[in-house]
Amino acid sequence: MPKIFYTERDIEDLYHQGVATLVVNDDVVVTDVAREKARKLGVELLKEHDQPSSAPIRPYITKNVSPSAAPPLPETPAPSQPTAALEEQVFQAVQNKVGGVVDSSLLKAIISRVLKNVRGS
Repeated sequence: MPKIFYTERDIEDLYHQGVATLVVNDDVVVTDVAREKARKLGVELLKEHDQPSSAPIRPYITKNVSPSAAPPLPETPAPSQPTAALEEQVFQAVQNKVGGVVDSSLLKAIISRVLKNVRGS
């Protein structure tokens, strides 16, 4: 199996995509500068078997997984509906269900993030 190399730029890109941890194994090489960048940005570098078994799974935070731990995703087709219109439609549907219990700015941010992750944007 070919080795995967991560540079400082790769770590920065992963950070901006919402990746919080990167699984490192024998097939993954992280440069020294990339390790420093990961430390500064708070991207955790985990050895393949360092993940605690009691760690909770929190899919509501992010579904972004370390590229070294997940197979590449297929390309997604272009959205058929403009993002703003879809976000507003989802926002209205959720507001109708929960009423004014949820902060609307927080709800809009959550919807935007979910749609961005679903569409792979």
